[in-house]
Amino acid sequence: MGVDEAVELAVLERSGFVESRHAGAAVVVGPDGDILEQLGDPSAPVFPRSSLKPFQALAVREAGVHLSPLQTALSMASHGGTSAHVDVVRSILAEAALGEDDLGCPADWPGARSARDEVVRSGGGPSRLYMNCSGKHAAMLVACVQNGWPTDGYLDPSHPLQQRVSALIERETGERIAASGVDGCGAPVHAISLVALARGVSRIAQRPTSDAEALVDAVLANGWAVDSPGEQNTLVIERLGLFAKLGAEGVMVISTTSGTAVALKILDGSLRTATIVALELLVRNGVLDRSALDTLLHEFDLDVLGGGVPVGRLRVTA
Repeated sequence: MGVDEAVELAVLERSGFVESRHAGAAVVVGPDGDILEQLGDPSAPVFPRSSLKPFQALAVREAGVHLSPLQTALSMASHGGTSAHVDVVRSILAEAALGEDDLGCPADWPGARSARDEVVRSGGGPSRLYMNCSGKHAAMLVACVQNGWPTDGYLDPSHPLQQRVSALIERETGERIAASGVDGCGAPVHAISLVALARGVSRIAQRPTSDAEALVDAVLANGWAVDSPGEQNTLVIERLGLFAKLGAEGVMVISTTSGTAVALKILDGSLRTATIVALELLVRNGVLDRSALDTLLHEFDLDVLGGGVPVGRLRVTA
């Protein structure tokens, strides 16, 4: 997506002065996939990053991996690496008698500050288990073991599991993959348009099959597992009952269970405004109550501080 294909979506205001502007593109689709609203050019392909996890988790489920609801939620997570998250990841690996060394994701520190501080105090260091995508990788490994596919090279695009993922993405979005690359966790990442991303997640959120139903219900019942307690993605799931998944570099996709979905990309890669822009668009299109959003925003960290006191705010301008 180029600069000319983007529009201003949000600003950061300090002391009455606009200090930063966030441009990007967004689209809202209805349950039938029709475009209800678009800003900028949502037909331009983007790497959805972790917003692809609903498709990856569904591909694992369709490969016959029937995990518990909590484990299923972790298979779609960008988790904070807390001890609770790590315990679930270990339990997924145990389904296939595997361990941390079998994970193909890189070692990392926990993303949640409290969890990172705990590791430092205990004298620990980075671990593959702490990496925010470890739940996805663990579930992929279980799929390999249960289907007799090799665990070595499970991240190679030609691996049977990854072939199933890419086929499912094209099936659910109705769009051919425009390009492929390597995500931060080492898994393949596939470029599709925001329109395709919104339509695909809308289809999953409507729970048309037992596998999609199991995935969506697991996420809605375990929002803390998808991110971390108190984080925006978790709050959107827990408080608003929406199927939501952020992605690195400013990507967000959110759908109601009735199928109205929004997908957006902040061009500068910042996630600090992605959630509030997406929710504002759902309010504007009549599927989210304004009072419910206003109540939730009190728990988001939107204030701009000067000398330790609020002097401005992040706000949507789209």
